[in-house]
Amino acid sequence: MGLRPGGQDPVAEVETLGPRNGLLYEIAKALPVRPMTLAKECALDKAMAARQTCGTCRRRYHFVLPTRLDSCLECRDGTPADPSSYIAPLPERHQLAA
Repeated sequence: MGLRPGGQDPVAEVETLGPRNGLLYEIAKALPVRPMTLAKECALDKAMAARQTCGTCRRRYHFVLPTRLDSCLECRDGTPADPSSYIAPLPERHQLAA
């Protein structure tokens, strides 16, 4: 709905199977979500890039890689990856001596 709690206390709590329960707030007291700034968008992209990039081949996939594997499936066990599922790494720039 594009709303945030806005400092109000929750009116109810929904039990879940996970470690945290869901909190419910009054819609009438809620405030609109603050717009995304360019700095926040950049920080979010960096965080997602870290979760989507294989540490071995440096490919950035369009999905989050499992943390328990430490790499993509192609690097881990040779399962070929669909080329449309990742972004190829940029070539490294060579530093010329000054």
